[in-house]
Amino acid sequence: MSKLLSAAAAASLVAMAALSGPAMAQGKGKTYELRFQSSDTSGALAFQIARDWAERVGKMSGGRIRIEMMPVGSVVEYSETLEAVGAGILQGHVTDSSYFTGKDPAFALIANPVGAWSDPNDMLNFFNYGGGREVYNQIVNPYGVQFIGASAAAVESIASRVPIDKVADLKGLKIRAPEGLVQSTFAAAGASPVNLPQSEVFTSLDKGVIEAADATTLATNDSMGLHDIAKHPLWPGFHSLPIVDISINKAIWDEMPEDLKTILTVSVNDLARDSVSRVAMMDKKVAAKLRARGDVTIHDWPLEERQKFRQIAQSQWAKFAERSPNAQKVYQALTAYLKDQGLL
Repeated sequence: MSKLLSAAAAASLVAMAALSGPAMAQGKGKTYELRFQSSDTSGALAFQIARDWAERVGKMSGGRIRIEMMPVGSVVEYSETLEAVGAGILQGHVTDSSYFTGKDPAFALIANPVGAWSDPNDMLNFFNYGGGREVYNQIVNPYGVQFIGASAAAVESIASRVPIDKVADLKGLKIRAPEGLVQSTFAAAGASPVNLPQSEVFTSLDKGVIEAADATTLATNDSMGLHDIAKHPLWPGFHSLPIVDISINKAIWDEMPEDLKTILTVSVNDLARDSVSRVAMMDKKVAAKLRARGDVTIHDWPLEERQKFRQIAQSQWAKFAERSPNAQKVYQALTAYLKDQGLL
């Protein structure tokens, strides 16, 4: 199957999926054979966690749901899974929904509202209890997709060659930051963002092209050797926490028995706890190692500085909210939740 999913190809494949796709239950005793594509490679920890979840779902459902978890690019490109799930080419995905920002700016805002989360549990509470799940389904249901729930890893660390202890220290800082909401937020905070691919972060830090880098989690940054040259990491993080979106084809979801819907919903909550716990353990292990080295200083921002950064970020959320009706819905739900929790 071609990885390039045109509208015409999608339409024809919908018909094919209806005739020859994986079995869809018509009653409580039928079995669901589902193919989910991840946005991670097969060797990534996130993929291993997702595969473990798929196996647990099979056991919890007594074999009535069988999920084949496939790595990125197995059927379609990572940016095409939304349409593929809606068309029935895939039956589900586990992905970062910011990949769909080109379809609606709402995806950028709900996938990673920069500065919103200092703790992954705050983000999960937003989706589970603060209106996030309902808003997200309003966005994806028209694509033929049902959002089951959110998972997360850890708020990303910042690798830095220089001490950064407060918002004011960002002024003039040359920091690697991806284009879009992340870059615009750092610019609004006074930094000088530089757009670089991940593969160039180490060399750019080493040569002084940049002074800091929004890369990934503390443990992953360390595995790339960043702390050998950037000895002032910011951790725990405060700026970037992408959602892990677990969604399924809506037609399959709608006709599923209620007990299987409940199993999937509860299992995704378990997946989130599993992911957050395992990544947190890795980060804490690396943090202990860095402290023991003696030549690395970990910088943990106080609450008041995190709130200052969040207020700056809010101005950028508002700009994204103006770009589509769905983005406005996300903005309203997000800010209402943060205010209710005393985080804004």
